[in-house]
Amino acid sequence: MYDKTVRRRRAVLGLLVASSLILLTAYFGESAGGGLHAVQRGALDVVSPIQEGASRALKPFRDLFGWVGDTLHAKGEVKDLRRERDALRQQVIANQVAALENRQLRAQAGLNAQAGLSGMGPVTAQVIAQDPNLWFTQITINRGTADGVRTNQPVVTGQGLVGRVTFTTSSTAIVTLITDHSTQVGATVAESSVKGLIEVEAGRPTDLVLTSTAGNDVVTPGQTVVTSGTISKVDRFPSPYPSGIPIGRVSRVDNAGSDDQQPHVTPFADVRRLDLVEVLTKAQRGSGP
Repeated sequence: MYDKTVRRRRAVLGLLVASSLILLTAYFGESAGGGLHAVQRGALDVVSPIQEGASRALKPFRDLFGWVGDTLHAKGEVKDLRRERDALRQQVIANQVAALENRQLRAQAGLNAQAGLSGMGPVTAQVIAQDPNLWFTQITINRGTADGVRTNQPVVTGQGLVGRVTFTTSSTAIVTLITDHSTQVGATVAESSVKGLIEVEAGRPTDLVLTSTAGNDVVTPGQTVVTSGTISKVDRFPSPYPSGIPIGRVSRVDNAGSDDQQPHVTPFADVRRLDLVEVLTKAQRGSGP
């Protein structure tokens, strides 16, 4: 029974193959107007509307699947672009910070060479905290006694004098700025050698004044004020400031030519925006402020 079924299926298969070969031979052998071609055209006429209808019916589903695929692909591209954007932004910020630090270090090196500070044991420090009040009187730096930093050592930037160290730990130090009301710095007008004391004008912490000048001392706006660094045999009032460090520029002179004249000095260093400073750990001490 099984053999008969197999033989029957083989016979049917052989018949179908033979019929297909005969039809193909006849199809390719007849002209375009032959019967087989006519049958093909009739079949296409019947099937084409069905195919077109099915295609229209399935188009929304194809569009939906295509939209989903495009959306997922677009979301993946957006994530990649955001990662690239964030990486580029971080790189730009890092480059800007490095460029700023480089400018500050170059300015510091220039001041060291100009004022002869290179031999005074300069230690570069970063400002890690700043006085939160409006007077800008103190900053905290990330260098301390372990780095050779001690109290009363002068602190500068590439622009000029900032202040002096007033408190230390092993790894940090507090710097009292020249805008603090307790600050007194022996100063000299570079163009005329007029000497006096730099102090803070009461109620105006960013406005320095040059006190202790006489009526015949000529001080005019635009002149430069530097540390005097005077040295005396009297050692009761040691000065932490070596001579020649820029302090600021004379902005105006009240009561000029009188014994009450008061030159106002705008500091070169912007104490409200300090990032890097330098502590002079081997500055020579003299007398006076």
